[in-house]
Amino acid sequence: MAERVTIERLGARADGIAATPDGPVFVPYALPGETAEIAKDGQRARLVRVVDASPERETPFCPYFGECGGCATQHMRHAFYQAWKQDILAQTLRHARIEAPVEPMIDAHGEGRRRVTLHVRFPDVRSPDVRSPDRAMHVGFMAARSHHVIGIDHCPIAVPALRQSAPRIARAIGEHLKSARKPLDIQITATRAGLDVDIRGHGPAKDRDRLGLVDLAAALDLARLSLHGDVVVERRPPAILMGRAAVVPPPGSFLQATERGEAVLAGFAVEACRGAKRVADLFSGCGPFALRLAERSEVHAVETDKGSMAALDRAARTTQGLRRVTVEARDLFRRPLLAPELNAFDAVVIDPPRAGAEAQARQIAASKVPLVVSVSCDAATFARDAAILMEGGYRLERVVPVDQFKHSPHLEVVGILRREPVSNRRQ
Repeated sequence: MAERVTIERLGARADGIAATPDGPVFVPYALPGETAEIAKDGQRARLVRVVDASPERETPFCPYFGECGGCATQHMRHAFYQAWKQDILAQTLRHARIEAPVEPMIDAHGEGRRRVTLHVRFPDVRSPDVRSPDRAMHVGFMAARSHHVIGIDHCPIAVPALRQSAPRIARAIGEHLKSARKPLDIQITATRAGLDVDIRGHGPAKDRDRLGLVDLAAALDLARLSLHGDVVVERRPPAILMGRAAVVPPPGSFLQATERGEAVLAGFAVEACRGAKRVADLFSGCGPFALRLAERSEVHAVETDKGSMAALDRAARTTQGLRRVTVEARDLFRRPLLAPELNAFDAVVIDPPRAGAEAQARQIAASKVPLVVSVSCDAATFARDAAILMEGGYRLERVVPVDQFKHSPHLEVVGILRREPVSNRRQ
């Protein structure tokens, strides 16, 4: 039975929050001030109908919005969306007792997401729950908080090279591998040379299937096709520009979500490190910061993934005009660079995964490095690690939110921290 509620505020995941006799209820796609009819399921609810709409509501531009779990905020007017997202960061900093002005948010969506992961699922025909009309292959994105696949034929937030072609390519691969009926996750990346595709979930393929994939890659004009990171065929090196360097990342390796986002984040790092002779780039990936920093400074890049380190090293060696770049494959969670090692650098750039880098932050805090550029995709872990650095004598000079993951609750954060003179530190 539907229940009528008033939405009081937005949560950090973009859900509307309503107060009820049973406690707060989280309602996706509802906005503050709205009266809505909902169907409750514990502390969560499904939005049945908006009775009185907020003036901040607008019509989503994607026909799959509300079903596909990829976007959460297309129903918000842009100015409202920006203010909400920026306020989440400000609240997170306050909660960590960090006093720092948050600069205006930068829109870094650019042309759109340059990588998507589509899911291919085959219902289990042996299951009594499967009805004959629903035995077809499903290709698309996951529904929010679900493993159910929402079939799509285009994605309007992807770059033009992926918007319509990515679902078509995923479907063709699913058809080719359907005899195994295994759940497939197909990652497709737009590169300078065309599309780079990595298939996960299938496991080892028979020679016949691999040869068929080679033919399929040619028919689809793919630059590279890989299976669990193992290259099946590379018809053209799938290079991505990072500054003046052309990098061929390992299949399925980490990349910033948008080309514009990478350029904005790297721009802050390069500008902050101007004048630094030696820079450490920690959690460097395949070099989006290191290769740009090397146009002015010597760089030591550290990353767990050996394939990414090899790609960065190749790009640095084959690009003219760069300063010396050294690479080190090292697990910075288990073996962070120690304070004496860090003291050899004029600046540190750090861009860890969502979990942050608490152990590495403690070593930086104990070092004498004068400048830290902290980049994070999670406001909470950014605040935690920044607090560690500030306790160690750094001043948080700038905090810049960068909206690389537009239409989602996710936000990139750049922090510039400088070591304060001992005389200026709080007693």
